[in-house]
Amino acid sequence: MALYITEECINCDVCPMECPNEAISMGAEIYVIDTNKCTECVGHYDEPQCVACCPVDCIEPDPAHPESQEQLHDKFLSMYG
Repeated sequence: MALYITEECINCDVCPMECPNEAISMGAEIYVIDTNKCTECVGHYDEPQCVACCPVDCIEPDPAHPESQEQLHDKFLSMYG
């Protein structure tokens, strides 16, 4: 499942630098995650780095984009394989 950033985002600028897939960018008011690039860090790390570094815990699973670990891994392979 891809992740998304909630309205609690304080624009601290940390998560874009931590994302190995460059899936996080500035949106109209807060950072947003490109669901086509988000693998929840599968293939890179054991846990999503944006979640690990977020000081306000505003990054959650996106129920609009459910993906299994296998699908996330396949997405990783399509980008880097």
